[in-house]
Formats: sequence, structure tokens, C-alpha cells
Amino acid sequence: MNAILEPGMLVINPKKPDWGLGQVQSVIKDRITVNFEHVGKIVLNGLEVELELVIE
Repeated sequence: MNAILEPGMLVINPKKPDWGLGQVQSVIKDRITVNFEHVGKIVLNGLEVELELVIE
């Protein structure tokens, strides 16, 4: 799933649902920067975390 992520997409981290909804800020190789509503901007390793796309 991480391979299709683009800036602006909405995601959740299934390992940390308390972080809330996040908006992808950037994707550079395996580094994904997401701004989550409850914890702010986080840089994730896409090899360790599989984000779930939220479709509204």
C-alpha cells in the first residue's frame, strides 16, 4: 500500500490508531512524512509500517 501513497492522501496507522487521521506530507523512498491529528508530524519508515488509505 505504501507504494501508492502521494502527498495529500489521508491515512491511518493501524499499529497506532490513537494517532488519529493523518495526511501524507511527502514520500521519499521508504520515508513517509505524515501529519497526524493527535500527534503532529511523524516520519515513518515505510518498510516497518504499512499505512492504511482512508477513502472518504
